[in-house]
Order: sequence, then structure tokens, then C-alpha cells
Amino acid sequence: MAKPTTPAPQTASKSVQGLERAFEPVTSAIKRTVQMGADLASSLTPGDAKAEEPKLVAATASTGSPGKPGLAVSPLAVSLPAMPPVGGVRLATARSGFYKHDRKDTLLMTFAEGTTAAGVFTRHTIGSAPVDWCKKQLEVNEGQGLRALVVNAGCANAFTGKPGADAARRTASSLARRLDCRQRDILLASTGVIGVVLDDSKIAAKYYDLEHNLRADAWSDAAQTIMTTDTFAKGASETAEIEGVTVRINGIAKGSGMIAPDMATMLAFIATDATLSPGVLQSLLALFTRTTFNSVTVDGDTSTNDTCLLFATGAAGAAKISRAGDKRLADFKAKLEKVMHSLATQLIRDGEGATKFVKINVSGAANPASARKIAKSIAESPLVKTAIAGEDANWGRIVMAVGKTEEPVDRDRLAIRFGDLVAAEHGAPSLTYDEAAMSAYMKNQELEISVDVGVGKASAHVYTCDLTHGYISINGDYRS
Repeated sequence: MAKPTTPAPQTASKSVQGLERAFEPVTSAIKRTVQMGADLASSLTPGDAKAEEPKLVAATASTGSPGKPGLAVSPLAVSLPAMPPVGGVRLATARSGFYKHDRKDTLLMTFAEGTTAAGVFTRHTIGSAPVDWCKKQLEVNEGQGLRALVVNAGCANAFTGKPGADAARRTASSLARRLDCRQRDILLASTGVIGVVLDDSKIAAKYYDLEHNLRADAWSDAAQTIMTTDTFAKGASETAEIEGVTVRINGIAKGSGMIAPDMATMLAFIATDATLSPGVLQSLLALFTRTTFNSVTVDGDTSTNDTCLLFATGAAGAAKISRAGDKRLADFKAKLEKVMHSLATQLIRDGEGATKFVKINVSGAANPASARKIAKSIAESPLVKTAIAGEDANWGRIVMAVGKTEEPVDRDRLAIRFGDLVAAEHGAPSLTYDEAAMSAYMKNQELEISVDVGVGKASAHVYTCDLTHGYISINGDYRS
């Protein structure tokens, strides 16, 4: 995960201590929720869910080898599902040494000849070298003939000027020589600390091992390798039918903090063995990004390195689809959106320090953009998020978050619900408001808050999490 340089250690320590005192009221709530996660996970049996569906997993003292040492697994974590091979895709991981501790940090994905690709990227005005590289190569080769993707964790290679761009080019060039392809057929992604030039020699030194360890079934290893402050590996897998031919869709992602709409701060890589043109891939990726990756927020901060890439190898032998509106794509579209939605919501479940998973619904807005802005304002408000952490149904803070957007709102028609419980309606506290029922609802790990602003028919949703002491602890010493 890309992060800007933090203050000097002493200054950061004092800031953290002060903020810790400020957040003491929610500490007990965090402990209660972590215990709830552990209790729920321990009560699950193999029959509670299908094998391929994510399950809640218990919080533990450490993430082990993947991710950052010492981080407790999120109480909202779900297990990585079974991810069978995708035809035409092979993966390998290695330790290149971008971290002080012993963990893998480099991923190589190779694709069959004829693979097509598409991508969506951060709108951050200070994009990273790998983001610039991917944008350029996808434009030059028009999304055709992609052969490999190289991903590294531990160094964002962002805000690194020409040296960073040169390092990205060398990373692609050295692999292209080994794979006997053009360097423009290689895509790149990086995540980690901002302001450090990528030492591409570390990656190049591992190419031999990576090539000789390529496997079709290494999706789990890949998901763990791209983690930074993530506390669990994120993946999703579905099958779809195209004219009677079964095709698979696998996706992995990383992201935990610096998550906000207009590409969340994350890396996501999705591959299918369907046969789809670059235009179809780009259309579908852009369409579903709006309601998935661009509808999640942990802290309102957008990253320099956000990248989502979609590859299609054609290895399943299904009919080639060259038009996004083709009716034969109906099942594939539904399954692709399902994979992307799962990955996006897993980012929120792993929000730094998160103990609550929250869906914000806004309806009755003047237009979709207005609905989205209001939903985002609620989802990113520190006052709203700390109230949720403290299990306090403080709907007055939601009124505040709605009004500060200066979007069209009818105050006398405003209505707010927590789940099925009405907190406010007709611009005033509900006559049926029940404090005990609200308090009981707020103890749930998964919450839904709905707001109708009473001026139109547009709606939007945003997924978010609470704001706890854990967020401060993780980010106060991010670089160390």
C-alpha cells in the first residue's frame, strides 16, 4: 500500500500518544468486537457455508509470514476461497528483499499468447511509475498480446522521478528478454512506501527462480505475496457459461488503508480464460468498478498506485466476444461483477483497525452524483465512524455529514434508518425511536445505515468501516 513519508519517529510517537488518549472511549468497543469475531469464527462448522464461499475467520495474534508482523487478523476477515487454475495463467512468488523480515514480496504472472487486457487506475495527480507504465503500454499495444505481470510489495516506486521510471522500464525489459517478447507486453504494479526508487536489480535477480516455479495453482501464494498492512489474503473465484462453455474468473487484491473511491488504494488482478476483446474487457471493467472498487472507503485517502487489471487468455475455447452488449455475456457479466464486489468488500473488512463493516445507502437524491457525494460524506466522517466504533447510534452526526455536502436536501423530508430501525423521519426524531433496540443493533459486526434526502429518485451506496485506535497504531509507525 502506498503511503507518504511519516514525521520523524519522536514526533510521530507524541502524536500517536495524544490520539490514543482521544480514542480511549472506543477502545473497549474494539476489544468487544474482536472477541465477537473470535467467538463467531469458532462456532463455524464445515457445513455452515459452501466450500467455495468466504467464511469469517478468527482474529489471531499475528498474520504470520504474509503482511506486516504483529498485526492481529481483522475480526471481519474472511478466508481465502478455493481458487482452481485459470487456463493460460501461471503464477510464481519469491522474496526479493524489499522487507526487513522474512516474507515473499514479488509476484510473476505469465499469460498464454494472444491474451488481451484492460486496466483502470488511480486518478491521483501524482501517479506512480508503474501506473504510468501500464497506461502507456496498454495504449501502445491496444490491450493485445500481454505476456506477463510483475508485482512487488514493499516499494511503491512513486514520486521517484526519472530514476523511478527507468527502474520500471528495466524491470519490464529484463523480463521481456527472458520471455522472448516485447517489453510493452509486460505490465507492472508496485505497492509500499512512497519516495523510494525501486531497486529493480532485486527483482531481476529472482527471475530465474520465478520462471522455474511457475504454477497454475499458486493463486493463494500470489494473494499473500502482494499484502502490505493487510491482515488476510483476499481472493474470489467464479465460473460462468458462454454458449455452453464453462469459463473461470479468478481475482486477487490487496488493500487495507488509504482506501477511497475513484480507485481505492489497492491492487487487484483478475484473470479469465474466456475469449474477450480488449474493448469488451475495458467496458466491463469500467462499468463494474463504479459499483465495486469505487464504492468503498476506509479513510478517504486515495493512493498513487491504485491499479486494477483484467486479463482474458481465451484458453477455455469459448466463442470470441467483441461487443460488451452481446447477450452471450449475460452470465459472465454477473459473475465478473460478483468477483469484483467480493474483492472490494474484502478491502473494507480489512480496513486498518476496523471492527465494523458498514454499508451506507442514500436514496431520494437529486442525481446519482449527488447521492454518491452524500454517501461518501457519511462514510468518511470521523465523527460518524468513531460513533460506530463506540456502538453509538448517533444519528445527529449523520445529519451533520449529509448537510455539510451542500447537496440538495429537503430537511423536512429527511429520514434515517439503522437496519430496519427508524431513527429520524419527516425531518425530526422518529416517534417510534427505541434507544435500547438501537443500542442492541449497533453491537452487530455488520451494519447498514440508510438515508433518504427527499428531493429526487437517485440512489447510491458506499461501503466503509469504523475508525478505531488500531488505525492510529498501524499508521503511526508505517515505515518502521
